[in-house]
Amino acid sequence: MDFDTQSIESLYGDHVEALNQRYAQAIEETSLRGVLIDAGKPRTTFLDDQSYPFKVNPHFKAWLPLLDNEQSMLLVTPGERPKLFYYQADDYWYKPAADAQGFWTEPFDIHPIGSPQDAHNLLGPTAGLAFIGENSDLAEEWQIEEINPDSLLNPLHFERINKTAYEKRCILEANRIGVQGHRAAQQAFSRAESEFEIQHAYLAATAQREQENPYAAIVAINANSAVLHYQHYETSRLPQQHLHSMLIDAGAQYNGYAADITRCHAFRPGLYRDLIQALDSEQLELIAAIECGLPFLDLHKQMQLRLATLLREFKLTDLQPEDMLAENLTFTFMPHGLGHYLGLQTHDVGGYLQDRRGTLQQPPEAHPTLRITRNIEDDQVFTIEPGIYFIPSLLNGLRESEHAGAFNWDRIESLLPCGGIRIEDNICIDAGNVHNLTRTCFQELDS
Repeated sequence: MDFDTQSIESLYGDHVEALNQRYAQAIEETSLRGVLIDAGKPRTTFLDDQSYPFKVNPHFKAWLPLLDNEQSMLLVTPGERPKLFYYQADDYWYKPAADAQGFWTEPFDIHPIGSPQDAHNLLGPTAGLAFIGENSDLAEEWQIEEINPDSLLNPLHFERINKTAYEKRCILEANRIGVQGHRAAQQAFSRAESEFEIQHAYLAATAQREQENPYAAIVAINANSAVLHYQHYETSRLPQQHLHSMLIDAGAQYNGYAADITRCHAFRPGLYRDLIQALDSEQLELIAAIECGLPFLDLHKQMQLRLATLLREFKLTDLQPEDMLAENLTFTFMPHGLGHYLGLQTHDVGGYLQDRRGTLQQPPEAHPTLRITRNIEDDQVFTIEPGIYFIPSLLNGLRESEHAGAFNWDRIESLLPCGGIRIEDNICIDAGNVHNLTRTCFQELDS
C-alpha cells in the first residue's frame, strides 16, 4: 500500500488539491460562483439547555480534520485559495477552539471569527454562492438561494466514492485504532464481563470518547446479537455457564474518517464457534475474488450462495444451495446487504449513484437491503460483512412457509441462544490491488 509509506502531512496537500478540482468542476457545471460549507452547530434537546453530541458536516471535514469547530465555515471559490472562517468563541462556559495550527493550515486563508455574523461580513455579497449544511435558516437570512442543491451534491457525492491517498491512509489509521479496541473487548468477554464493561474496555483501548466514535458501538451478548442494530448495554454480568456468544460491531475515527469492524466470539467450543470459523473462511475467500469491474451485487449474490452452502454443510437444511437462492431463503439468515461504502461517514454516500447527474439504481427486489449497486472500481473503500443470524421473527416466518420441512429446527433452536454472527472487514482498492485494511491491522497488532 503506497499510501502507508508516506506521511499524513505529505498526502494532505494532494488531497486538498483533488478537492479543489472536484469543486471547481461541480461549480462550473452549476454556473455558481462558489460554495460556502458550514461546519454546523450543536442541536439543543427539547425543553432543555443541553445539546446533543456535535457531529460536523461531512462536507466540511472532507477538507479539514476539524471535528469540534462548530460554526466554522469554508468558502470555496475556483481559482482562489479556500477561505476558512475559523470560529473561536469568547466563552467561559465552554472551552473555545485553540488557535489554528498544524499541518492542515497551509492550503487555507484563515480568518478567525467570533460569531457567524463575522463570517457574513467577510463574505461580502452572497449572490452566486451555494450553501452546504443543515443551517438553512442562516443561509436564507444571508440571501443564499442555492441551499444543498442536488445539482452540486450529486457530482460531489459521486466523486467522494473515489478516495484520495490521504483518505485511504486515514481509514487505515482508524482501523489501527479500532482493532486495539476489539482485542480489549475480546479479552473482557473472556473474563465474563458485561456488555457495559466490554464497551468501556473498548473505549479505553481506543482512547476515544463514545461521541467521538463514528457510530454507536454494538456490544451484544448471547441472543442480543440477533438484533442487527442492538442499541443497549446490559450492566449485569451473566454466570459463565450461561454465556454463549458476543458480537461487537465497533469502529474508530481518524481525522474524521471511519473504521467499521465487527467480530464475534464464542465463549466455549461447539457448533457456534465452528460456524464463526467457517464464515470467516468464506469471507476471506470472497474477498480474494474481488476485482475491479465486478458489480457489487454479484459479490453479494456469491456470498448468498456461500451462506446457503454453509447452512447445508452444517446440517441446518437439506436444500441445495441453488434452490435456497432461487427461493430467496437465505434472507432469513442474512437479512442485510454484504457491505457499504466507508469514509467520512460509516455508511458513506453514493452507493446507488451511477453518474455525476444523480442517476440512481435501486437494489433489486430480491435484495432490498443492499447498499451498493455500483461496480467495484479503483480507489473505493467498502466493507465486506457477511452474517448468519438466528432471528426468531424471521425464523417464525420460515417455519410457517412451505419450506419448513427442509430445515433442521432442533439444530437451529440450539443456536438461538447464540443470536448470530457477523464478520466485517474494511476493504480498499488501491492501484487495482485489493487490500484488507482490517486484517492488516490485526496482523500488525498480533505480530
